[in-house]
Amino acid sequence: MTTFQTRILEEPELEFGDRHHHPDPRLGLFEAGPLQPFVGDVIKIGVVGSAKTIEDTKRFLETASAGIDGKSEKHPNMHPAFPGLGNQSPYRCRFEVEDGATAALSQSKLDKIAKEPDHQRAVEIAVDEIMAELQALDDGGHRPDVAIIALPVRLLERVWNAKVDAGGTTEKDDSSGSDAPNFRGMLKARAMGLNFPIQIVWEDVIDDKVAISQKIKESSARKIQDMAGRSWNLMTTLYYKGSGRIPWRRMPREGEFTSCYVGISFYREAGGQQLFTSAAQMFDERGRGFVLKGKRAHTESRGRHPYMTRDDAREIIENVLAAYKTHHKTLPARVIVLKTSRFKDEEAEGILEALNAAGTELRDLVWVQESYSVKLLRDGNYPVLRGTFVDLAGNGLLYTNGSMPYYGTYPGLYDPRPLLLCPHKSCDSTIAQLAEEVFSLTKINWNSTQMNQRLPIPIRAARMVGEVLKYLEEGQVESTDYRKYI
Repeated sequence: MTTFQTRILEEPELEFGDRHHHPDPRLGLFEAGPLQPFVGDVIKIGVVGSAKTIEDTKRFLETASAGIDGKSEKHPNMHPAFPGLGNQSPYRCRFEVEDGATAALSQSKLDKIAKEPDHQRAVEIAVDEIMAELQALDDGGHRPDVAIIALPVRLLERVWNAKVDAGGTTEKDDSSGSDAPNFRGMLKARAMGLNFPIQIVWEDVIDDKVAISQKIKESSARKIQDMAGRSWNLMTTLYYKGSGRIPWRRMPREGEFTSCYVGISFYREAGGQQLFTSAAQMFDERGRGFVLKGKRAHTESRGRHPYMTRDDAREIIENVLAAYKTHHKTLPARVIVLKTSRFKDEEAEGILEALNAAGTELRDLVWVQESYSVKLLRDGNYPVLRGTFVDLAGNGLLYTNGSMPYYGTYPGLYDPRPLLLCPHKSCDSTIAQLAEEVFSLTKINWNSTQMNQRLPIPIRAARMVGEVLKYLEEGQVESTDYRKYI
């Protein structure tokens, strides 16, 4: 019988303002404010939507500003109150919608989109109409720091799930997808040239009385949170996008080397049969994101499992190191590459060549496998604890979801699924060290203040980046600013 070493990793700490640290993003912000404070007093918000969703957005922000009670006395850590935006605002600044910074889509335009029979065309018209309003905001005298796209239900139901006949997906769970037009990806790609990022908000986020049809909810694996939870998430995202400042980062360890985290994913180009490109997302130890588009990828037999050539893998890491050096004036001591597929020998050789040439001594290459069939069981009928780690003699099984003593419950809907971490033979760190680091990287998601995120940020980000890059038009320059993609 084989026995495996198992342990429960502690909930990773995050760093906030004044070097304060706490495992919970919400309490950390409440107690100490953001890691990087905003230099001004007010983050200016623009809103594009219907006349109703614009009013709803303003009302939501006013309600949030005054503070909102938590939902549950039973699980107060999971559903804390939102303290409002008064003197002790968690963001140490205010958020305001200026009168001249809103733009309503007329009912006739919304009717035109809703009645358009062709799915692709409906998505394109919606993106065109929203972009026209965003461009007017950008060119006008009330340019916002960030713009909310408050999507009315009837628009959502027409464009969010638009399907066309498509071949099967390729690498499971990767950004290859079908040829169905992705409204979010198309809008983010078109909006990349604006002077401000955008935030898409569904109507049921800003109006409790609105119901979204089940088919759209299911497709997005989405459940609506309580008002306080929605406020925490939306205001945190608006802070990050509107200020360009980092709300928190993973807590650095004493004596930790300067590190650079790279996520590599693949996506199929829109309209392309089997054309894959790699998307890399680099994060430095301060939490700053930097987007890089890779070269056209190759695929193994039958067009599955995309991979980079040796030269392309070397080039993407060279570009990562150059971007890091531009920002920090020095190179990182350590580079960690997380990838959504197995490292082929030529990929690993190309990555290691680039690191050797730069003199980067410490390196870790890890395949993060999401669909692993092994499951752990706990005594009784309780889901496995978040942070459970099993050393599988070289590889590691890591539960980034699961029961959480801090929340007093399991916050998920389905049985938690573990990640399988498969280190390349060139790795310098042990599997236990890598598991702890990957675990801490699941908490760097400034779109959400929930603690139970599943994927480490380099992987999650590379995938989101791919979903936008696939819609870039010929000759359009991609932004390196991560805020433009999430």
